[in-house]
Amino acid sequence: MLAEIETDAVIPESAWTTIKSGSGLRVIMARAPSWTGEVVAIHIADEAEARMRSVDRIRAIPGKGLEGDRYFRESGTYSDRPDPGREITLIESEAIEAMARDNQITIPPGATRRNVTTRGAPLNHLVGHEFEVGRVRLLGIKLCEPCSHLESLTQKGIIAGLVHRGGLRAKILTEGDIRVGDAIVPGGLPSKSGKTLVGATTEDH
Repeated sequence: MLAEIETDAVIPESAWTTIKSGSGLRVIMARAPSWTGEVVAIHIADEAEARMRSVDRIRAIPGKGLEGDRYFRESGTYSDRPDPGREITLIESEAIEAMARDNQITIPPGATRRNVTTRGAPLNHLVGHEFEVGRVRLLGIKLCEPCSHLESLTQKGIIAGLVHRGGLRAKILTEGDIRVGDAIVPGGLPSKSGKTLVGATTEDH
């Protein structure tokens, strides 16, 4: 028998462990995810090549992108080449810091032209995997490698500085708000009831 316990915590289904007891009953227990990241900044641009602006919260809509962003408005540089990986892009703040250290190139998060800047999330390992940003579920599509267009909008050396650490392109699977400070965790969504069961690539700038 399964018992339901109310909780405000977001515990993804991937963080549930099933154990068979000697009597044959199953025990479902929550376990901590292997890693937990955080949203540290969100940026969008109204149109192609426009300056990225910082927002505290954004609405993510499957099949469309981030409300107000250039690709949501179909006014991005590559909007004539539809791709689910342009719905949302993410980059690790650690990658920006590494570029400053290794390549002596320092830029603010918005200058990367990625939508969501993260900390503590292994983005390169999320290609082909689902993960959650706050209450929004995403699917990693492919790496968001830097290109000549990004370099033309920033400065020379960006391609070398961000190669293989330029971020992740993802598809939005569920609608919801993404906020600065939201947790990023691997796996699927919690149960629909919100209860925990216990006891028994390149071109997107």
